[in-house]
Amino acid sequence: MEGFSRINYSGVVFSRVDREDVRGPQRLKEHTLLYIRSGRAEVVCDDQRTPLSAGDCVFLRKDHRLVLEAWAPEGGTPFQSVALFFCRHFLHAYYRGLSHKELPLDAQRSREPVLKMPAGPELESLFLSLTPYLDSSDALPEEIAWMKRQEGLRCVLAADRDFYASLFDFAQPWKIDLLGFMEENYLYDLSVPELARYTGRSLSAFKRDFKKVSALTPEKWVLRRRLEEAHRLLAAGDCRVADAMLESGFKDPAFFSRAYKREFGYSPRETPAD
Repeated sequence: MEGFSRINYSGVVFSRVDREDVRGPQRLKEHTLLYIRSGRAEVVCDDQRTPLSAGDCVFLRKDHRLVLEAWAPEGGTPFQSVALFFCRHFLHAYYRGLSHKELPLDAQRSREPVLKMPAGPELESLFLSLTPYLDSSDALPEEIAWMKRQEGLRCVLAADRDFYASLFDFAQPWKIDLLGFMEENYLYDLSVPELARYTGRSLSAFKRDFKKVSALTPEKWVLRRRLEEAHRLLAAGDCRVADAMLESGFKDPAFFSRAYKREFGYSPRETPAD
C-alpha cells in the first residue's frame, strides 16, 4: 500500500503512514497490544468505535474482524504505531513461567474485542524504550523483542485480572466455552482444526467436548446456525436473497438454496415474513 510501511521484529511491529490517512480491514489471529506514537487512529469492531490519539494504548483480542483507520498529524509528520503480538508459543512460554499462586482462579474471559489500556508509568516506559527503533535503521534484536513483549504482557495482566483467562485460554480452569466461541465465530471460514486450536484444545479433545454440548457435528452446527441467520434476515422482509446469503457466511448460491430448502421446507425466496 502506497505511503504505508510495516516492519515485524519477532512479534514487535513498527508501522508508519506517510500519506494523509489509511484504512484497512484486519482479522487478528493473535492477541495484540497497540500503541499510537504519533497521529490518531480509530479501531472499529462491529458497532464499537474506539478513538485513539498519540500516547494511547489498546488491547485487541484475537479472532475478531476489525477495521483500523489511521491519520497522520498535520505538518508532514507521519503516523507511527508500535504493536506487540502475543502468539500462542509466546503465551505458552510465559504461562509456564508463572507460579500457580499468581493465577486468579476467579478470572472470567472477557468477550470485549477492544479494550483501552489505562495509562501508567510501566506502559509508558515500555513504548518509550521502543520508539528509538522507529527512527533508526537498526533492527530490533530478537532477545529484546521477546523481553519487551513480556513487559507488555505484564502490563496487560496488571490492568485487569480477567486478562489471565482471556490470554491463557488454553489452560484450565479457563478453557474456552465451546458454544460461546462458535456463536461468536460461525460466520468465519474456520476449519475444524482451526476451531480446535482457537478454543485451546487438540482436535480429538475438541470433537469429544463438542459431543457433550451438541448432538450435531461442528460442521453441521455451523451450517444450521448460518441457515438460521439467513432465515432471520429474510423473514425480516428487508433483505435480498443474495445479501442474506453472503451475510450469513455462504458463497455458493446453489448450495445455499438446496441447504435452505432442506432445512426449512421452502426456498429462500419463499420465506414468509415475520
